[in-house]
Amino acid sequence: MARAAWGSVTPPLTIFSPRSGLYTEPVRTQKIHFSVAAMLDGGQRRYDPSLEVLGGGLDSYLPAFKTLNRPYDAFPVVGWNRHVETISASFFRSVPGVRLRRECLRTKDDGAVALDWVSGDDRQLGADSPVLILLPGLTGGSEDSYVRHMLVRARSNGMRVVVFNSRGCADSPVTTAQFYSASFTEDLRQVVAHVANRYPNANLYAVGWSLGANILVRYLGQESHACPLSGAVSLCNPFNLVIADEDFRKGFNIVYDITLANALRRIFKKHTLLFEDIGGEFNIPLAANAKSVREFDDGLTRVSFGFKSVDDYYSNSSSSDSIKHVCTPLLCIQAANDPIAPSRGIPREDIKENPNCLLIVTPKGGHLGWVAGPEAPRGAPWTDPVVMDFLEHLERGRSKVIASSSESDTVQFCTEGLSHLKCG
Repeated sequence: MARAAWGSVTPPLTIFSPRSGLYTEPVRTQKIHFSVAAMLDGGQRRYDPSLEVLGGGLDSYLPAFKTLNRPYDAFPVVGWNRHVETISASFFRSVPGVRLRRECLRTKDDGAVALDWVSGDDRQLGADSPVLILLPGLTGGSEDSYVRHMLVRARSNGMRVVVFNSRGCADSPVTTAQFYSASFTEDLRQVVAHVANRYPNANLYAVGWSLGANILVRYLGQESHACPLSGAVSLCNPFNLVIADEDFRKGFNIVYDITLANALRRIFKKHTLLFEDIGGEFNIPLAANAKSVREFDDGLTRVSFGFKSVDDYYSNSSSSDSIKHVCTPLLCIQAANDPIAPSRGIPREDIKENPNCLLIVTPKGGHLGWVAGPEAPRGAPWTDPVVMDFLEHLERGRSKVIASSSESDTVQFCTEGLSHLKCG
């Protein structure tokens, strides 16, 4: 369902495939509008009024984006209803073919996570190529369409990409009586340290979706000034899990609740022997037969991670409280009509006050949807090129700093050498 072009034609999108190299995929053309907002500040690139854009890092990061001066243009019919968009993206978005190589990483508590790297990257990329760590949403993994599209785009832009599959997700092994949770950042901490140790000369970045975004932002806040990441992106983050839980049990949202509970039960039932005779406060029958995410969390998750109740777990696992402590460049993208990550849960004031943060809220998008832009309805989400603009902006800045530092060292070395010659 292509729309007529006006003014200029959008060029084809070039996509990287490890199987066949680069190939060109035709995309639908898109009408381009230029708003008054795009011409403010003496011609500096600004953003379209259809978007809510704010944050303490606004002036620092806004020049990075190439497409925010265009209105958010939801794809007809699919993009007009948040539930249709969420479900359509989940079932009908294309899944790029990528050959992956799996590495199982043993954690300090004898657990395990699975890291999926793009096959062949060690031969094709330099040791100093930037590394991007991807954190999928609840029960998600490297096979999900939104993960694959981001992986392909980042790889085609010269980044080394690895998908962090949490315990039990994407067939990641489960070796202890513990899965993962919204509050648990230790696995991510060990993954980042592992990747940094393997590529000590590379800048590290991370992108998280939904629950993965919540974990990522909590990690950024905990690490604060000591965070080894050079930048991060949070997408459709529930932020405030108490608010998200309230909305999750209303109206059509119950469908998502049941679907995710089923996915959690499937993962759990593959590993029930690990929980045999576990005792304590665990309610294994409740988790094994959970009809909602809340029941699963009450029977298993909150007990595993030491919370007194499921409400205590949600209250103390929200990433909204972490924003004020983030010292790493952070882009947050949310949809105003997200049924799972409510807009009212976004910590706008803390984002405004933090010079390291920028928030973009689209008027539509659903949850993990964003069926808009030149690749809609089956291609990459609207967010992908925005994310890459941000990451490439940060990487260029890092490269300039390194180049400047190298030049300074060279000048100092030459000056010391000349002084030595004169004295000699």
